[in-house]
Amino acid sequence: QVQLVESGGGLVQAGGSLRVSCGTSGRTFSTYAVGWFRQAPGREREFVAAIGWSGNSAYYADSVKGRFTVSSDSAKNTVYLQMNSLKPEDTAVYYCAAPRLMHYMPTRAYSDYHYWGQGTQVTVSS
Repeated sequence: QVQLVESGGGLVQAGGSLRVSCGTSGRTFSTYAVGWFRQAPGREREFVAAIGWSGNSAYYADSVKGRFTVSSDSAKNTVYLQMNSLKPEDTAVYYCAAPRLMHYMPTRAYSDYHYWGQGTQVTVSS
């Protein structure tokens, strides 16, 4: 069982930065890839970014490429999503997720992920 806990959300002005974290216990992030998704009110949950279990591969949604960076710290069992140049349209609940299988790099599909955190709210004011 993989348990994920997000933290670090909050309110920030447009153009600002925020870092959200995804923590877990054990050596989860050395064996599981992690994805970040977000869901705004009235909209479907959408893919944001993902990082491989070794931390040496990552990919992003076009909407955040160049502004967001996903990274992992195996010593702290934490995956981060650094968000820069934030826009009001980035406002959403941000979730981290992991696939069912170890050593598996998921696609961008929501259905490719099995374990989910509870989410953390990010609000960008204009």
